[in-house]
Parts: sequence; structure tokens; C-alpha cells
Amino acid sequence: MIPLSDADMDRILSFRSQVNDIIMGRDSRLLAIVGPCSIHDPKSAIEYAHKLKKLSDELKDHFFIVMRTYFEKPRTNLGWKGLILDPDMDGSGDIGKGIMVARKLLIDITEIGLPVGCEVLDPIIPQYIDEIMSWSSIGARTTESQTHRNLASGLSVAVGFKNGTSGDLMSAINAIKSASSEASFIGINKDGLSAVYRTTGNDAGHLILRGGEDGPNYYEDEVEHAVELLRKMGLNESLIIDCSHANSRKNYTRQKRVLRNVIDQVVWGNHNIKGFMLESNLFEGSQKIPENKKDLKYGVSVTDACIGWDETERILRNAASLMIEAEKAGGKLEVL
Repeated sequence: MIPLSDADMDRILSFRSQVNDIIMGRDSRLLAIVGPCSIHDPKSAIEYAHKLKKLSDELKDHFFIVMRTYFEKPRTNLGWKGLILDPDMDGSGDIGKGIMVARKLLIDITEIGLPVGCEVLDPIIPQYIDEIMSWSSIGARTTESQTHRNLASGLSVAVGFKNGTSGDLMSAINAIKSASSEASFIGINKDGLSAVYRTTGNDAGHLILRGGEDGPNYYEDEVEHAVELLRKMGLNESLIIDCSHANSRKNYTRQKRVLRNVIDQVVWGNHNIKGFMLESNLFEGSQKIPENKKDLKYGVSVTDACIGWDETERILRNAASLMIEAEKAGGKLEVL
């Protein structure tokens, strides 16, 4: 009903190749996962995508930007579970509609010229959208799940595993190891029938540092510790830093501080940091879902608070300028 064109497929293959090259160290640019905490309004998402595409073209020599397109929200307690599971935001759970809206939006953003990245939560949903994704993640609450580790082993994209909400790294590192191996599991095929899937393993798994209950974990000591653990497990020593969540102490305005520290580490010679994540929307802050959906503020998150577009442009341009300055000084600076 909503097919990918041949041009779309070629574009996605190129996007995936570039993402994998960055994760595996064959491309020195940073992977920038930028976008709303969650998407609830396709219209504002498309407006955001056009802005992000323009900025992506401007900064393409230093950042490969993937739009964060999250449609499912894991919940510690109650709350809106995302556009796919509840597109009307009223608890009606019209999942069929949600899948249609999400798939069309992903294709529309891809046709703008932006790669998309999604969090994989429900194990069946990827059958409807996985061929459009250029990057994927497994969240802090599901990284210990064997179901999600098996699923990641069969995805044809690089998959980032977030450290647990407690701050523990080993659950995510074990997940990377597990996902790199062959797996078999029951799923749903393209005809809607139960099927057994057999995977060959995912060799582009990587660790996402998002902080934990004890605070941030993006500082040099924590990064070095994470790399050492990955090395001991014989895994790819690539990291992505989440500038939000516990790393920003759940204060969206602090994301710029985290990004500045990440860029400092990179220009001083840290080759293990392969990218970063920013929660960003058209306008800053967040809002509760009103009873009357007409009262929703346009372009404002209904989940975690985000930085606005003006701030997004400013800090990404500043980050690129820091990298340019380091290059003018004779290449990336070496670690002291």
C-alpha cells in the first residue's frame, strides 16, 4: 500500500553504508542523531525534516546527520506510548492507522534526502518499517531483553544499545555481543503469517552512553572505562554519546554542555566516539497532551523536553566550527 521506490531503496542503501562506515571507523565524520524525542505530528515532523536537511548539507563534511524518528515510547509507568501504538493520542490504540502514518512519514523524510533512525521496541513493528531505517537503537529499558537482542541480530542496519537506566554498561555490552551472533526466533513475515527467522548476526552493534542513576557518563574517564570493557569483550570499540537523558540530568538546556564536551574529546584525539544524539524539535520545551487535541502547541514535544530549532542550528554549527579550527591547527589534536 505504501511501497518504496527503486530510488528510495538506492538512497537508503547509501545512507546505511555511510552510517556503517562511521561506526566501523572507515569514515572520520561524526554520526549525529538529531530530532524530536518522539514524533506525534507528521506535519511538524516534515517541516523539521526540511530544516534539518538544509543544515545537514551545510555541515556534511563533519557530520552525517540522521533524523531521530521515534514512534514507540517505552514507559516506566503510564503515559502515551507513541504514534504507532496510539496515533490519535486518546488511548484508542488504532495501531493499523499508526503503522500507515509512520511508514508514509519515514518514506517522505527519506525522499527529502535525510536518513531516518528509529528505536525498536515492539518486536513485530519492524516488519512494517525496517527496510526504511538507516540506523536503529535499542533503549535502556529493553537492552537486557533477549527478544530485542535476537531482533537486532537480524536488522540490516547499525544498532546502538543504550546502557541501562541504572548506568550499568555490561547489559548493553552483553547485548552487542549477543546481537553479533547468529539467532533464530519466531516472527511475522510479509504475508502476515508466523515464520521462523534465522539471522547471521549484526556486526555494526555499538554502545550508547546515556548516563544513569548516579549521573552522567560522558566524561573522559567514563568513556575510557567503556572502551576498555568493549575491548575486553573483543567488540567494536565505538561509542555514541546521548546528550540528553541522564547525561543532561534530564534538563534539555544542558545538552549543549554535553555536546561541547564530546567535541572537545574528539578534537583532542578520541577516535572511539563516533557520534552523538540530540533531542530537538521546532520549538523548545515540552507539553502535556490536552484533552482537546486542537489545543496542542505546534512543534512542541509531548514527551521529553527538547531544545528548539534555533538552538539546534547554533550548537551544531558551533560544534562544526570547533572541528574546523582543530583541523586548521594541523589536524585533530593528539591526546596529551
